[in-house]
Amino acid sequence: MDQNWTFIGHIDDIPLRGARCVKTPQGKIAVFRTAENEVFAIEDHCPHKGGPLSQGIVHGKAVTCPLHNWVISLESGKALGADEGAVRTIAVRNTDGALSIAMESLLQAAE
Repeated sequence: MDQNWTFIGHIDDIPLRGARCVKTPQGKIAVFRTAENEVFAIEDHCPHKGGPLSQGIVHGKAVTCPLHNWVISLESGKALGADEGAVRTIAVRNTDGALSIAMESLLQAAE
């Protein structure tokens, strides 16, 4: 299936080991940049109590929720360790620093 990519900004808009929040009609998306310059996008709410993951601490390929320290995998969206739960992951594309997300992955997950 062809993806409908939506431009969301430039990689330099996101600090290393940081995140930005993108508002979409399907909800808020947290876009993360790891120390290795990898980019991931997941829903911006922790599966535990809905904490803003975009305000969490990025370490490796995970983020720690700022509310109750749940650790969420940026690759799978699943809670790590003894915690259970998951958030949707969104396909993200980095084309020479220009970042886009696949809106279809949001729409399909919302159905």
